[in-house]
Amino acid sequence: MVIARDLAKIEIPVIDAAWVFANQTPKPSRTPEQNDRLALSTEFIQELFDADEYVLGVPMYNWGPSSSFKLWLDQTLRFGETILNTSSGPKGTLDQKRATFIITAGASYTPGSPGATLNYLEPWLRTYFSYLGIQSMQFLLADGAINVLQGRIDRQAFLAPHLETIQSLFAPALSA
Repeated sequence: MVIARDLAKIEIPVIDAAWVFANQTPKPSRTPEQNDRLALSTEFIQELFDADEYVLGVPMYNWGPSSSFKLWLDQTLRFGETILNTSSGPKGTLDQKRATFIITAGASYTPGSPGATLNYLEPWLRTYFSYLGIQSMQFLLADGAINVLQGRIDRQAFLAPHLETIQSLFAPALSA
């Protein structure tokens, strides 16, 4: 099953005090209003549990994730669901999952480029998703897209190596 979620097409509320209070209230004690407040978060989390693998397209804006992606992530971190409190500390519940991130950026952040040290997004994603328990992660950086906009490279020529990489990442799964 493939679940497609375009975060730019839905309104994701920010985490506020009422959301935190609802989330901290034990499930059996939640009011209908608290359950309503957590409904979208619960839907997102169920999608994460239902999927065997994640492929996430993440645009880099101002060296970080888009606001809609950040809001989605905020809704998916829930103690007792995606994070469990154990005697040895917090443990993510998505440890059997694999994630592939396709990071897009206008500027160049490729290792060895002048902007490489400004790629704060990949380490941030590694930290966040490892906290959820995911250890198997792959990253594809499709950066330098400004060159297409400025006419320095044709769109197809820009996309070709990235599409090849994506196909190579998933070729074993497609042939199985």
